[in-house]
Amino acid sequence: MTIFLMAKSKVAWAAVAACTSALWLAPALAQVPPVTGAQKATANEVAQKGLALSELAADAPERYTIKPGDSLWAISKLYLKSPWRWPELWGMNLEQIKNPHRIFPGQVLVLERRNGRATLSLEGSSNLSGEDVPTVRVSPRNRLETLADSALPTLRPSSIEPFLAEALIVDEADFLAAPRIVSAQEGRVLLTRGDRAYARGQAGSPLLDDPSREKLFRVFRTATPLKDPGTGTLLGYEAIYAGKARLMGSESTVDETDADGKPITSIVPARIDIIAAKEEIRVGDRLLPEPARQVRIFTPHAPLGHLSARIVSVYGSAVENAAQNQVVVINKGTADAVDAGTVLAILKNGARVVDKEDAMHPKIKLPDERIGLLMVFRSFEKLSYALILEITDGVRVGDRLESPR
Repeated sequence: MTIFLMAKSKVAWAAVAACTSALWLAPALAQVPPVTGAQKATANEVAQKGLALSELAADAPERYTIKPGDSLWAISKLYLKSPWRWPELWGMNLEQIKNPHRIFPGQVLVLERRNGRATLSLEGSSNLSGEDVPTVRVSPRNRLETLADSALPTLRPSSIEPFLAEALIVDEADFLAAPRIVSAQEGRVLLTRGDRAYARGQAGSPLLDDPSREKLFRVFRTATPLKDPGTGTLLGYEAIYAGKARLMGSESTVDETDADGKPITSIVPARIDIIAAKEEIRVGDRLLPEPARQVRIFTPHAPLGHLSARIVSVYGSAVENAAQNQVVVINKGTADAVDAGTVLAILKNGARVVDKEDAMHPKIKLPDERIGLLMVFRSFEKLSYALILEITDGVRVGDRLESPR
């Protein structure tokens, strides 16, 4: 007997919809980011007036067929000069697209220009609720499909996923209070995957193999101070990710006698196994509990108000220059209303030169030039991690950032 499965072909229209999309399978379609009141208001305004032609991308296509793997950012970039202003794109077709985070492959967008304004319509459809989407008959077999082939045209899950677990800003006191590796077998100095090591908690908090507590730990190198490039103010410490370890046995004590026969109590450190190593692990490295895996949704947006920031460091690099798809630390965080999805423009610091044609040979500073965009994907109180999305020149520590508008 032949069995047919009935399914409606859908993709979620989510800006940077799953930087962890390699972990996010098709059943997660129900997990879509909410639409805020401000985004809906912007869409309504554009729906009433249309979009000014001056805001259209120069090569905006007259017709575009939506494909599996398309994202809100990618399609917005096709039609808008500023892709982070995606609610305006939604407003161009608000009547037919009820939820901006869901579109359907095979639909055709048609661009219409009239009276200095632009609108979008869906060819051959009056509503995109999902009821009119054709049923597709597929053969019965196991299928694994990521929610999006690529959340951003320049971003792959591998570009950002490791940093969601690896990148960490900590308070120095909290870092020093974390359990630490105290020894390795056979006097080894460096550890790697498969090695056994020994660790201790801090005074009053031994490292225990408790069924109710996490047994997996991330291993971090000594924290590096991060300072504001403008003021020199200490903003936090960056813990350098080294690998992962599994707790195999609790820390304990044992009563013994010394060489003189006197009773003593000796500390027996906890046993850990190194299960992953990004770099060689050493005695003194700290252990922090492995966080739960989360599905993170990033919706690109500009800051609510004007924001000026600076690049503090390039993650995992001893050099000061960064390129596209690299991660940088910026000197703004949740205290400055910077959250995941915040898009900022990167400005190249203008060089200082001498005007040799002027008899006084005055020094002049060339204007700062915009050279790209970055998007924040993880925020702490005073610092954030961001991925460089687009770049036309090398990015350096100290380069300025500002709202992209």
